[in-house]
Amino acid sequence: MSDYERIAEAIGFISSRVNEQPSLEEIAAHVHLSPFHFQRLFSRWAGITPKRFLQVLTLERAKRLLNEPQSLLEVSGSLGLSSGSRLHDHFVHLEAVTPGEYKTGGAGLSIDYAVHDSPFGNAFIATTPRGVCNLAFLERDEVHEHLADLRKQWPQAEINENRERTLPVMDALFGNGTTPERPLSLFVAGTNFQTRVWKALLNIPPGKVASYNQIANAIGHPNAARAVGNAVGANPIALLIPCHRVLRQNGDLGGYHWGEARKHAILAWEAARHEQ
Repeated sequence: MSDYERIAEAIGFISSRVNEQPSLEEIAAHVHLSPFHFQRLFSRWAGITPKRFLQVLTLERAKRLLNEPQSLLEVSGSLGLSSGSRLHDHFVHLEAVTPGEYKTGGAGLSIDYAVHDSPFGNAFIATTPRGVCNLAFLERDEVHEHLADLRKQWPQAEINENRERTLPVMDALFGNGTTPERPLSLFVAGTNFQTRVWKALLNIPPGKVASYNQIANAIGHPNAARAVGNAVGANPIALLIPCHRVLRQNGDLGGYHWGEARKHAILAWEAARHEQ
């Protein structure tokens, strides 16, 4: 069992008993570690103690964040969608694939992919000279499934495994915390509506959250919360397009394409780094 798998198991246990406030001893026993070793493992991984993590998980905290005017203002800033969007700890430029480019199936496009370890388990990442086109967390050894999806989306592209080309992106996300000298570029294929939603997500700061309704309002479609949810679920680039920062209006997590335990973990990981 990897560190992340053990942490995910602990997060699932904590999440299911958040109202009972489980003790350190109870959580450690659930993942078959001593309290000392579990506290050390969890703090090294998350940057916060299990007790602090419990505080981050509370529904009241999520509701407070959703009610903060700043969150809505930050999201509303995405109305200027023609320019690059800002991801606060990284400068990210999102470029949408044009219909013409999509129609050619990626002819002349070179795509490099690899699997890297991350604090949230193994991650499949694919990049092009135009930017990152896919980032997904793996549950098992489903690399071939992601590769097949990539070939289906870009049947005419040249696709090769190349860790050297993908490693700089992982370093920018999980490295020493320094800001990259150049913006990280994202190259995504989606409908106009999906692209507007993904650009709006880039304006939610780390450590903050927004609701589906707030995103719908921010892109000028106040009655389209359900469609926003579908677009959030179709996000092709985990973490860099922060769909994990979208919650239900009542503060519930609202699901996550790569698992609710991982969504909990990412939100706590960000909170630890931006609330210090």
